Amino acid sequence: MSIREWPEGERPREKLLTRGCGALSDAELIAVLLGSGVPGKDAIALGRELLANSGGLSALLADPGGTVRLRGIGPAKRARLIGALELARRTLGEQLREAPTLDNPRDSGDYLRAQLRHLPYEVFGCLFLDNRHRVLAFEELFRGTIDSASVHPREVVRACLRHNASAVILAHNHPSGVAEPSAADRAITRELKDALQLIGVRVLDHLVIGREAPVSMAALGLI
Repeated sequence: MSIREWPEGERPREKLLTRGCGALSDAELIAVLLGSGVPGKDAIALGRELLANSGGLSALLADPGGTVRLRGIGPAKRARLIGALELARRTLGEQLREAPTLDNPRDSGDYLRAQLRHLPYEVFGCLFLDNRHRVLAFEELFRGTIDSASVHPREVVRACLRHNASAVILAHNHPSGVAEPSAADRAITRELKDALQLIGVRVLDHLVIGREAPVSMAALGLI
C-alpha cells in the first residue's frame, strides 16, 4: 500500500501540516523531502533504510558525494536532503546575525554545531563579533585531516582585521565525536589569545564540537 492510500492523519506531509514538524520521526521528515518511494518500498521505509545504512541523520546529510547507494535515491532526491540541511544552517546564521547581542552561549553553540558537527575532517573556524558582541561573520579558516588541522595565528589575526572584529569565538570539530579539548587545543587557544590581544581582539570562547553538545573551553576555565 502506498502512502497515498494511508489514512490522512498518518501521512507524513499531512501530519506535518496539521501537527507540526515535531510530530514526525526523522524517517518521516526524510519521506516528505523525498516525495515518493520506489516500487515495493514507500518513502518512509526508504528513509529508514537511508538512516540505517548511513549511520544516522547527520552522516546521511553530510554525504553529498553519494557514498550511500540505494535504489531510488538519485541526485535529485539527494540534493533535496542536502539542501534542507543547508537551509537549516542558514536560518541559524540569520537568527544569530539579527540578534541585538550575542549573550547566550547556547545560540553560538547551536550555530557552530550545525556548521561543523557533520564534517568527516577537522575544521577550525571563527565567529567574528563587533564591540557589542553582535555577529559579523563566520569563516572557516583551516581544514585538516581527520586527526588535526594546522592553525596559523597570523592568519587568524588577518581575518580579525579583515572583518574589523572586536571579539571572536574560536571553534573546531572533533570528527571522532569526542569533544574533550586536547593538549594541542589548549596550547593553540593560549597562543591565539596572546596574538589577538596585541591587536585588541578578545577571545571570548573556544568551542569544541563533537557528537553531543559543544564543549566550552571558557566554561572549563581554560580561557
